[in-house]
Amino acid sequence: MRQCWTMTKLPCLSVFLLLLFFFSTVAATPRSLQHRLSESKTGNTNNYLTKEELWFSQTLDHYSPYDHRKFQQRYYEFLDYFRIPDGPDSLNAKLNRTKIDNPWFVFGVSYPGALSAWFRLKFPHLTCGSLASSAVVLAVYNFTEFDQQIGESAGPECKAALQETTKLIDQKLATDRKALKASFNAADLEIDGDFLYFLADAAVTAFQYGNPDILCKPIVKAKKDGEDLVDAYAKFVKDFYLGTEGVSTQSYNQKSLKKTIIDENSSDRLWWFQVCTEVAYFQIPFGSLQKCLWKGLASTKDMTLIALICHKAWTVLVLNTASFRFS
Repeated sequence: MRQCWTMTKLPCLSVFLLLLFFFSTVAATPRSLQHRLSESKTGNTNNYLTKEELWFSQTLDHYSPYDHRKFQQRYYEFLDYFRIPDGPDSLNAKLNRTKIDNPWFVFGVSYPGALSAWFRLKFPHLTCGSLASSAVVLAVYNFTEFDQQIGESAGPECKAALQETTKLIDQKLATDRKALKASFNAADLEIDGDFLYFLADAAVTAFQYGNPDILCKPIVKAKKDGEDLVDAYAKFVKDFYLGTEGVSTQSYNQKSLKKTIIDENSSDRLWWFQVCTEVAYFQIPFGSLQKCLWKGLASTKDMTLIALICHKAWTVLVLNTASFRFS
């Protein structure tokens, strides 16, 4: 999982803001969020994520009373709501609350949403409330509802175009996989499952984060005009997913995930470890291959592939994989 924590204070309370950076299986990587915030500075907004790397000593194993090893964990600061004139100290000063002991109000989104709820229960004497937005408070192993919702959000016309696109991609993968992968700027994804997972995630990210038209309009238009759907989808992936979102194909590369060196891709490995060992929410297709959104891609987003990624990256065995097959 990817986290960046910042603290701010409001007039009558403190706010503990937990920001999750997740790759598109449930959201964006730290570097992709930093890319978007950096780009926004050239527009009309003033979003600012510091580029300075900050570090603190993190316990390696929180569950062992005997293992006292620590490592240096990196984090960045998000300072939009911390600065003058609306920062915590200035607001408290305006309301003459500088000598008051303010309780914490805990915010969390997605995975830190669960942490937000836990923090409130664990420290009721330190907190006055919690907002657990889209919180994963109940871990789901077989999360078919995700793809089901994506299909409903796409609507019949866009969904049909996407299903036809995936069928064509499967055909091209069988005849000229090298050229196909190169057309998506993903030649480095040598494992076909990694490549198809990458393509499926590119589409769901558009729906999950409120940009359906960026995908559906060009795909539907290409279908109506008789144009090449694979080319239209490749353009979307390169322009939006790799470009605007700043996603790296290495986030899907099993060979890259096995590396233990610390570099710009290390956060992907950390996120997969938590998914494989703690939170699950494995996004496998809804219903039969005929009903699910991805059809051809569905076979690559099942528990077999996910179990393989967990095992190759971490030597973690995901149990009960045989239970999850398409009806």
